[in-house]
Amino acid sequence: MISFSRISKVLGSVAIMAGLAVWALPVQAQAPRPFQPSAPELDIDEQPGFVPSTEAEQLPDGFERQYVYFRTTEPPGSIIVHTGERFLYLVQGNNRALRYGIGVGRDGFQWSGLVKVTRKQEWPDWRPPPEMIKRQPYLPRFMAGGPGNPMGARALYLGETVYRIHGTNQPQTIGYAISSGCFRLVNDDVADLYERVPVGTKVIVKHTAKL
Repeated sequence: MISFSRISKVLGSVAIMAGLAVWALPVQAQAPRPFQPSAPELDIDEQPGFVPSTEAEQLPDGFERQYVYFRTTEPPGSIIVHTGERFLYLVQGNNRALRYGIGVGRDGFQWSGLVKVTRKQEWPDWRPPPEMIKRQPYLPRFMAGGPGNPMGARALYLGETVYRIHGTNQPQTIGYAISSGCFRLVNDDVADLYERVPVGTKVIVKHTAKL
C-alpha cells in the first residue's frame, strides 16, 4: 500500500514540473502601442535649411508606415485623417488601410471637413503663412523647394484651402500638434503617398477635441 506521505510527495513534484512548464511556454509579444503625446505639446520653431540625417527620419514603431485593420465605408483610395490619433489612413478595401504617422495643427489651428486633392507638387516652395511669421518674425518670406525646405519632398494641396499634406525637415515633430493646420509626414512617407494618390482623391479630416 502506498502511504499518504508518498502520494503527497508525488503530487507536489507534478505541481512543480507543471509550473516550470508554464514558465517555459513562449510569451506572445504584443504590438507596440502608438505613441500619444501628452500636454504640453511639442513647441519647436521651424528650421528652414536644416537637413535631417537618415537615422533621424526613422520613426518609432507606432508611427512607421504600415498596413493595419481599418473599418470604413469609404471606397478604396480615399484618405482619412484622424488628427487626435496623429494618423493618416489610405483606404485599401477589405477592412485594410495603409497608415502613416503625421504631425497635425497646434491648438487653435485644428480643423475638420471633406476636401479633395486639387494639386500635387514635388519639392514645393515654402511661403510661411502670416500667423507663422507673427510667431517667428525672423523666418524668410519665401524659400525655394529642395532639401532643407520645411515643406519637404512632396505636397498634396487640399481643396481651395491653404492646407496641405506635405513632407517635413523636422521628423521629430511627427506625432505632435505643431503645424498651422497642415499635415506633415516624413519625406519617405509623403513620397510614397504621393505616388499612390491622384489629383481628385477624396480627403476626410476628422478632429476630436480634447476634453
